[in-house]
Amino acid sequence: MAELKLSESRDLTRVERIGAHSHIRGLGLDSALEPRAVSEGMVGQAPARKAAGVILQMIKEGKIAGRAVLLAGQPGTGKTAIAMGMAKSLGQETPFAMMAGSELFSLEMSKTEALMQAFRKAIGVRIKEETEVIEGEVVEVQIDRPAVSGAAAKTGKLTMKTTEMETVYDLGAKMIEALGKEKVQSGDVIAIDKVSGKITKLGRSFARSRDYDAVGPQTKFVQCPDGELQKRKEVVHCVTLHEIDVINSRTQGFLALFTGDTGEIRAEVREQIDTKVAEWREEGKAEIVPGVLFIDEVHMLDIECFSFLNRALENEMAPILVVATNRGITTIRGTNYKSPHGIPIDLLDRLLIITTQPYTEEEIRKILDIRSQEEDVEMSEDAKVLLTKIGVETSLRYAIHLITSAALACQKRKGKIVEMEDISRVYQLFLDIKRSTQYLMEYQSQYMFNEIPREKGEDEETTPMNF
Repeated sequence: MAELKLSESRDLTRVERIGAHSHIRGLGLDSALEPRAVSEGMVGQAPARKAAGVILQMIKEGKIAGRAVLLAGQPGTGKTAIAMGMAKSLGQETPFAMMAGSELFSLEMSKTEALMQAFRKAIGVRIKEETEVIEGEVVEVQIDRPAVSGAAAKTGKLTMKTTEMETVYDLGAKMIEALGKEKVQSGDVIAIDKVSGKITKLGRSFARSRDYDAVGPQTKFVQCPDGELQKRKEVVHCVTLHEIDVINSRTQGFLALFTGDTGEIRAEVREQIDTKVAEWREEGKAEIVPGVLFIDEVHMLDIECFSFLNRALENEMAPILVVATNRGITTIRGTNYKSPHGIPIDLLDRLLIITTQPYTEEEIRKILDIRSQEEDVEMSEDAKVLLTKIGVETSLRYAIHLITSAALACQKRKGKIVEMEDISRVYQLFLDIKRSTQYLMEYQSQYMFNEIPREKGEDEETTPMNF
């Protein structure tokens, strides 16, 4: 009798891509803002992380609106990781917008308009409003279905209670549909918005915790509400100024936020919105939440963009601007003048500058350990030592790239743990910058449009750049 083999089933309910900085969970600081050696995915760069933590504290206390921070350091020293750590530490309610300097030159709008939209994406508005809600524990849901399909609309009754009262509500077709969509049943604690009819399931009542022998991890038990069933509650909505701009400037309204086709927004619209938000602030209906705008590759901006940033930072509602660059003294784009980091001196004077240093061999080893764990790759001790040595001699980024490649090479030979031979194999397959440059110099005469002229008597081994 042939043996029946069942195909292996895989759970695909949660698919998550692993990014370059997906292991970053925060800045890795303690309560005294002192950096831990290895924490929340961060390794090394203790002075830079401490400085970022101080800035973070000022952001939370609202004392640094309209300021700017520069993260400066060599390539691969953790500048973007620090910015991502700041974003994770700020939490969900603080807006964080990220862009690269080169993006401005590929958008179908003016550079200053793109910068203005980025600025307003990083400014949040917390709007408060009072609304009437019905909040209580569901005692019974009774739905009367017509005998003949389509003959009449469904009707029903909903019995709800608090610790002090119990009431029966008549249900229409829309409320019945909403209750079915939320899968509301007896014993659930729910809140119904009287204006919109939106139903929010708050959890299961503690009194019904013994109804089932086992419940899922997502089941939350809450106390039965006390007081009146119908009460007034303060609801807080968090939106960005850019979202308000788009809703008020386009014919399709908020749908433009999903399509991404926001186009250029007129200055008059923004002025009206700013005036209205200022009125809400005076009436106590809203408050401004200055967020963070992170611009990577800031040296790619030109003199026009830098002039705009200078003016925009003086606005009372400006967010905290964090910029990063890996350039030294270089030409300011759009001019013939040179300046540190390719940024004009007047803007540099506004910046708090945080520098990052190259990683030590020990720190590279710790980072490679974290990345191996993040990418779910088991590696032998010898392989880790070899990969660390490669990271020191070439670059940390190159060593990180080899982790997944080595895991695939290990899988090819049907191994379970990545060994030195797997690292050696992918090291030979994929070149780093030094070996690639050496190869180009050796075979440059065979490439098209070669721009490196060979002078008379020049040694063939000479390389045009120092790496």
